[in-house]
Amino acid sequence: MSTQAVHVEAHEHRDDIRSRMGMWLFLFSELLLFGGLFLMYSVYRFMHQHDFSIASKEMNTFFGTMNTVILLTSSLTMALSITAIKRGSRKLSIFFQLVTILFGITFMVNKFIEWSAEFRKGNFPGSAILLNKPPGQILYFGLYYSMVGLHGIHVLVGMGLIAFMTRLTIKGIINKDDYVKLETAGLYWHLVDIIWIFLFPLFYLIT
Repeated sequence: MSTQAVHVEAHEHRDDIRSRMGMWLFLFSELLLFGGLFLMYSVYRFMHQHDFSIASKEMNTFFGTMNTVILLTSSLTMALSITAIKRGSRKLSIFFQLVTILFGITFMVNKFIEWSAEFRKGNFPGSAILLNKPPGQILYFGLYYSMVGLHGIHVLVGMGLIAFMTRLTIKGIINKDDYVKLETAGLYWHLVDIIWIFLFPLFYLIT
């Protein structure tokens, strides 16, 4: 019986390692995706420095800063949820997971408000107002909506993933002895936050 138990533990340990490695490989592919977009942004910015600087002044720095604080804080609450489950505090872990989701919702609501204001000003792809602007500014807003929009999709996926982890935690499937799923979800959420840390200065703080 003891030999069988050791075998099961070893098998579970190998599964945990593969789960973590799988997530790290996926995160690496995501870094390649956004890395290519950052490279493209850098090339176009070098070609249209003045136009990019003019266009960036139309961004709402307040909302950008607020969303940065929100995502950084959400990384903290996600980390706290993992720490809580490791210590056997299931209810506290669930609480921090729900708070993380709430921060994600707040981020998306802020982004919706910000984008609505830009649409009212006519700063959206294909609008007559934007098409009358210099090519560099058109490129800026095209990159802005593409890159920030793609990041927004990742935020939505991350919230869905954390919500699923919350359900597993409530059911007791995620517990102090088996929390690798929550850890991998946390890694994904931290990546989402890191990507925003790069997007924020590129589109809101350039001069």
